[in-house]
Amino acid sequence: MPIGDPGGGNFNYTTEGLPEMVFMAAVPCRDIGRALLFYNGLLGMDILYKKEKEAAVRRNGATLLLRVSDAAGIDTGIFLGVEDPYDLHRRLIDEGVVFVRDPIRAPLGVYTSFKDDDGNIIHAIEMNAELKL
Repeated sequence: MPIGDPGGGNFNYTTEGLPEMVFMAAVPCRDIGRALLFYNGLLGMDILYKKEKEAAVRRNGATLLLRVSDAAGIDTGIFLGVEDPYDLHRRLIDEGVVFVRDPIRAPLGVYTSFKDDDGNIIHAIEMNAELKL
């Protein structure tokens, strides 16, 4: 009997239960208020909720869970989709954001990398790029 089939019947899997998307990614931070100034104020993400040690922000399909943690200051591995990484780069440079990588073309499209106020590295990649291997 398959574990997921308590009735004991034979079931042929197709796509049931498989991941469809990245629903949310977590970003460590030292202070929720300061993190919200960055993600809401500079990146224009809407605040979904705010607690003492946790908050969630969203812009279109990108949802981030901000959590107070001693682990802040990491490369998150998060790539946010943007219309144009050059425009984001110019906009955030004007706001004093530190970039660790200027926009560069890669196989999945043009991307850039910057630090939030906690030193976490966030990446931004063009959403509509064609795969070029």
